[in-house]
Order: sequence, then C-alpha cells, then structure tokens
Amino acid sequence: MGLLGASLHVDATKSFFFWHEALGVTVFWLMLARLCVRFLTDTPAKPAGMPAGLASLAYLNQWLLYLALICQPIIGYILVTDHGSTYMWFGAVPIPSLVGKAPGIDHFVADLHTYLGWTILVLVGLHLLGMLYHRVIRQDDTLARMT
Repeated sequence: MGLLGASLHVDATKSFFFWHEALGVTVFWLMLARLCVRFLTDTPAKPAGMPAGLASLAYLNQWLLYLALICQPIIGYILVTDHGSTYMWFGAVPIPSLVGKAPGIDHFVADLHTYLGWTILVLVGLHLLGMLYHRVIRQDDTLARMT
C-alpha cells in the first residue's frame, strides 16, 4: 500500500497516507480483538484425515500472519512518530509517540515496514493457496471451521 502512495501526486499522497496510517492503527486494534476472541473461544477440530505436516504448516502460517499483522501497524506507528510527535488517529484521537525523538532510525524502520509488508503479502498468498487446496482438491469442510 505504501509503495502505491509514494507514486501519487503530492496532494493525493497526503490523503493516501492519512488513510494508510489511520487504517493501519485500525488493523492493529482489530487484530488485538481477533486474538482475544481466538484465545477465549474453542477452536474447531482439524478435518479428519488431514496430514500432520499440513496441519503444522497451516498453524505456522496462521500465527505468522497474526504476528505480522500486529507488528506491521506498530512499526508503521513508530515510523510516523519517531520525531516525538503525537499521532492523531483519524485526525481526532491523539496517540502519543512510543519512542519519543529517535533520530536516525527512519531508514531502518521504513525498510522493516516495507519488508514486513511484502512478507504479509506472501503469507496471505499462502493462506489463499491453502484455502484453494482445501476447497478444490481435498473438498473438505475446512472453510466451514473458520471462526
């Protein structure tokens, strides 16, 4: 998303990043809520006959996706506030800087944010491939198990 924003006209870029940042913080809160639901509810049993290795890969991908979707907004937030300013969520809710003034970390944090963004795309792609595998090839009830 950030790569697209960097290629826009100055006015469009400003608006794009306003929404990029606001939605990023929103994703963070939604992921925390999702993890609470995940820990407070029982998970359905694996489909019968699912190979252990496949179940392990699905489990690993799911938790890496959770981790990445929690870390990405935090890293983006640090990037936006590393000069010590307060971030205004949707222009209305102040969220203070986590790191205060931290000169010199911009490039590292920006690179980390970029690479993690690509990692999320790969994990989502693997997740979708897994869904297609279960739906088209195995034709099991994995999608019905989703909570």
